[in-house]
Amino acid sequence: MPSTSRERLVVFAKAAQPGAVKTRLMPVLGAAGAAALHRRLVEHTMDTARVAGAELELCASSVDDESLRECAQRHGARLTAQSAGDLGRRMHEAFQRALNSERCSAAVLIGSDCPALTPRHLRLAFTALKDHDAVVAPAEDGGYVLIGLSRLDARLFEGIEWGTDRVMAHTRQRLDALGWRWHELETLWDIDRPADYERLLASGLPTHSAAQSPL
Repeated sequence: MPSTSRERLVVFAKAAQPGAVKTRLMPVLGAAGAAALHRRLVEHTMDTARVAGAELELCASSVDDESLRECAQRHGARLTAQSAGDLGRRMHEAFQRALNSERCSAAVLIGSDCPALTPRHLRLAFTALKDHDAVVAPAEDGGYVLIGLSRLDARLFEGIEWGTDRVMAHTRQRLDALGWRWHELETLWDIDRPADYERLLASGLPTHSAAQSPL
C-alpha cells in the first residue's frame, strides 16, 4: 500500500538458513523445522506490517536470499541490506537511512519473531511519534519488539548488551539521559525458546497451524 504519511516501517529479517536461525528451537524442531518456522514468522510479520499503511522496508541479512526477495516483492516492500556490526549498529544505520530521507518524518523498526504484534500496535507507535521523540514496545524477556524514532542519536544503541534481559532497562536509561520525550507501549512476547513455541501453539495466532507442521 503506498504511503502518503511520510512514515516508514522497517522489518529486520534474517535469511531462513537451517542452523542459523531460531537455534534455541532446534532441539524441538530440528534445524530445518526451526528455519521453516522462522520463514513463516517473517511472512506473518510482513502481512501485519503491510496493513499499517506506512512505507514498507524489508531490511535483510542477505539481499541475495531468494525467499526474502520474493517476500519483499509480494508485500510491495523496498528490500535493503543490513549493515555490518552488532544489532545496535545495524539498527542505527537503518534509522539513519530512513530519517535522512526527505519523504520520512518518523520510522518504526520491528523484528520478525513477535506474532503477538498487531497492526494496532504499529498504528499506536506512529501516533505516539507525532508528539514524541521515541516509542518502544518491551518484550517479556527484557528486550524490545518495536522501537520507533522521529529523531536519531547513536548513543541510544551504543554499548547495549544485546540478547540479554537488560536491553529494555538500559534503553529506558538512555532515553531518559538524552532528555527525549518517549512513550512505552504494552509488553509483548516473542518466539525464542521452546516455551515460547508451546505458547505459540496454544495461542490461536495465524502462524499456529503453520508452526505445527514446520516442513
